[in-house]
Formats: sequence, C-alpha cells, structure tokens
Amino acid sequence: MRGIRRRARRAVGGVRRVWRRSLQLRVVTSTMVISIVVVAVLGVFLMQSISTTILGARDRAARSEAQADRKAVLVSLNQHDGDASKQSADPGQGAGRGEDNPLAALASLAGRAGPAVRYSVVIRNENLPGEFYATTNIDETSIPQKLREDVLRKPADEDSTQYWNLRYKDRPQTVPGLVIGTRLDTYGTGLDDGYEIYHLIPLEEEEKNLTSVRQMLILVGAALVLLLAAISSLVTRQVVTPVRLARQAAERLASGHLDERLKVRGEDDLARLAASFNEMATTLALKIHQLEELSHVQRQFVSDVSHELRTPLTTVRMAADLLYDAREDFDPMAARSAELMQNQLNRFESMLADLLEISRYDAGAAELDVEPVDVRDVVLRAVADSEALAERHSTRFDLRLPGEPCMAEMDSRRVERILRNLLFNAIEHGEGRDIVVSVGADRDAVAVAVRDHGVGLKPGEENMVFDRFWRADPSRARTIGGTGLGLAISREDAMLHGGWLQAWGAHGEGSQFRLSLPRAAGAPLRGSPLPLVPPEVEMRRTWRGHMTPVLSPAAADGGRDAD
Repeated sequence: MRGIRRRARRAVGGVRRVWRRSLQLRVVTSTMVISIVVVAVLGVFLMQSISTTILGARDRAARSEAQADRKAVLVSLNQHDGDASKQSADPGQGAGRGEDNPLAALASLAGRAGPAVRYSVVIRNENLPGEFYATTNIDETSIPQKLREDVLRKPADEDSTQYWNLRYKDRPQTVPGLVIGTRLDTYGTGLDDGYEIYHLIPLEEEEKNLTSVRQMLILVGAALVLLLAAISSLVTRQVVTPVRLARQAAERLASGHLDERLKVRGEDDLARLAASFNEMATTLALKIHQLEELSHVQRQFVSDVSHELRTPLTTVRMAADLLYDAREDFDPMAARSAELMQNQLNRFESMLADLLEISRYDAGAAELDVEPVDVRDVVLRAVADSEALAERHSTRFDLRLPGEPCMAEMDSRRVERILRNLLFNAIEHGEGRDIVVSVGADRDAVAVAVRDHGVGLKPGEENMVFDRFWRADPSRARTIGGTGLGLAISREDAMLHGGWLQAWGAHGEGSQFRLSLPRAAGAPLRGSPLPLVPPEVEMRRTWRGHMTPVLSPAAADGGRDAD
C-alpha cells in the first residue's frame, strides 16, 4: 500500500508539474471544460424542447382520437341498450345490457382504427371486476392502478393521462406509451353506469426518434468540443511557441551564450517582443564584455602591483630589520618609530600575500593539494598558532573534539588558514570571553564551528561579513592588524573544497562561524553534522516560545522576587 501511495503521489506530482509549466495545456483544458458545460446545457435545453414538441403533438392527436372514439362508443352502447330494451319482452332474448354491448363498441373502434393499429382501446366496467374488453392483445397490467383510481375519482368525460410502459401478451418486452382514461356517460345524463374507456398509445416511434436526436446531439456536441479544443490549441500554439522560444533563448543567454538571438517575423506584438529581446541581448552582451574587460584590468592591476611591490618591500624590509635590531642604541623616539615601522611592514606583507591569493582566485589559478588528514590535528595546529594572541586578549579556548579520528580529504594548509582566520576574528570580537571550538563528523561530511560570545551580528550581516574589506563598524580600528581579506579568502578556500563557510550572529549573543567540508574530495555536500545556530540559543528560543510568563505582584511592582 505504501508503494502504491508513493507511485500515486509521484503521478499526481508529475501531472501537477506539467499543469503548472504548460500554458497551452491549461488554456486547452479550460476551453474544453467550458465548452462541455455550454454544450451540455444547450443539449439538455434542445432535448427538452424537442421532446416536448414531439410528445406534445402526439398527446394532442391522441386526445383528439380518444374523444372521437368515446363518442363512437357512446353511440354504440346506447344503440345496443335501446335494442335490448325492445327485445326484453321476448322470453327467448336476454334481459338488460349484456356482454354484446362492449364487444359491439370494440368492433366499431377497430373499424375506426383501420388495418394499421396505432393504439389499443380497453373498456372496463367497475361493476364487472376482472373483466375487460380490448381491441388488441394488450395486457390488463398496462393500465396503471394510480390512473384508474384517478379516473374513478373524476367526473365522467374528464380525461386522465399518464406515461406508462405498455405490456402485450405476445411480446416479452415492454413498450413506452401514453395511457388516456375516462368514465363514460352512456345516457348523456351524467349518471355513472360503471364503464371506463382507456386508450393506450405506444410511443415506440417517438422514443426511437428521440433516441436518434439524443445520439445526434451527443455526437455533434462531442465534435464541437473537440473542434473548439483544436482551435484553442492552434491559437494558443501561435502565442505560446514564440514565448517558449524566447524562454529558451533567455535560458541560453543566462548560461553564457551571449550571441543568442530570436528570429523576428512580421510586425505584430510578438515580433516587437523578439526585436526588443534582441536589443536587450545585444546591450547586455556589450555591458558584460565591458565589465569583463574592466574586471580583467582590475585583477591584472592588483596582481601586477602586488608583484611589483614585493621588490621594493624586500629592500625596505632589510633596512627595517637592521633598524629594528639596533633600536636599543637609539633614543626612545627613534626606537619606537623602528618598532612601529616593523609592525606595519609585517601587516603590509600580510596584505600583499592576501592580495596575491585573491588575484589567484580571481584568475581561476588556485589549486588544491588534497591529502587525507585528521580534522582534529588541523584544529589543534590552528589553535596553537592563535594561543599567543588569545593570551594577550585574556581569551581561553574551549575545545570540543570527538574521541574518534575525523578523516577527510582536504588541503590542510588552506583549511588551517581558514581556521586561523576564524579564531583571530573570534578573538578580536569576543571581548575577552571564552571561545568554543567544536568538531563534528558524519558519514559524508566534517564540520568545525567557532563560537564567540561578543557583540554578535546584526540582521543581514551574515553574508556581508565575507565581503572584501567589510567592517561591521567602520569607525572601529582593527585591533589585531588584520587586512580585511581574511574571511573573503576563507570563503574562497571553502568553496574550492566544495564546502560551505556560513555565519550566524545575534546582537548581544555573539556569533558562530561554521566550516563544512565533504569527506571525499569532489563529493557533493548535502548537509552539515553541526548546527549553524548554537544549541543553547535554539533551546532558549524554543523555551521562550512555549512558555507564558506569569508575574507576581512584587514583580509587577519591580520587587526583588521577580524570579
């Protein structure tokens, strides 16, 4: 059952995707649905009108014939009654109204119907239960009981009609028909003599005609719906095809094929759209080409300047080292100047190295030297390099390393540089509080998280912190002499490994940087074994969301027992 449900969900999902993506399918389907509704309403209306017309004409004709037949029956019955009265004095003749009266009436009705019997006539008498006289082999059950009760309840010569299935003794199946019944006033005085006459008119031909009309309406309606669907598909295709071509061209243009253009046919709106698209593509290609040239010039300039500065910097470094080594022989002002020059030269060399590294990334020349290493060893080396700086800022490291090796294929030099940048950044902004370094691993990935408890980050700064030379507070000086490129280079190193370098921060709660790398070089990274938001922060937020604070009276007044 689970497999069936999964396949059903996949099928429904596929249909839903096709429905959302295909404008032509939605237009054609909508046209077909509306057409089916309209054709169905019109078909029902036409069918009712045709049925009313055909059956109404047949009903009027049947009533007219029934009225004429009643007159003929009354004449026949009255004549036989008169003859019976004259012969009543003869002892050899029957007395009163006998069975010959309805038989004679039926004979006259059969003569009126002619050789082609179009209807049946039944004469009954409520005073003679179980007996009836019919012009054909019609079955007595063809007269509905409800209609007979209605006939007996109404005055004489007043019709009652009902559509009913007629049964014949020589036919197994029933026939749709119309039954018209009335009571007879044989003396013309309105007195009830017990005679009832029923006309049973078969409607086989009318039913066949209505069935043919119904089938014709269904065929014509289906053909009309299909024709409208074909027309809407053709019209929609004329609009959707150019739009689809424009979409494909836009996708190829976005993927880097700047020479992609649309064919312009005609002078309608779609043609003007294609012309506008071509103009946009030409302008965009020109702007991109200009930006590429400018970017190339900038990268080349940074690379050339960085290389050219190394030669004079080497000379200046040699002279500065000599002055720094001999600073004890100088007066205090000169000695201090030698120390400042030495520090700034160190920073200048670090900045040049970072600029050269950035230029290699921009030029796409950065390469990895991958080898299997234990992430714990890389973390310990980075922490050891940061110990001296941490002591100067009265900061301690809280290492949370797993007990088992965390092996991964990586460039240990670049990963160690990432961790040093993260640790230096945490020391600078941690305000002397402990820094938590956590290592986690699962089957596919390893991760290192560096958590500080400093001022944190404002909303929206999680991505800006990796921009080059970005500062959260421009007025604040760099206390450890950073270049402003460390986090940018760290992100490039992480992306070169196919990993993530992400930041989280909240004002007053500190920040956390998480480095996630795949265990195997080149493998896709689908998740991280460590959370980006610190667990204690997440638990505190969850607890606050589920708890409703209740203040005591003293707390409301600002008392000491507010807890």
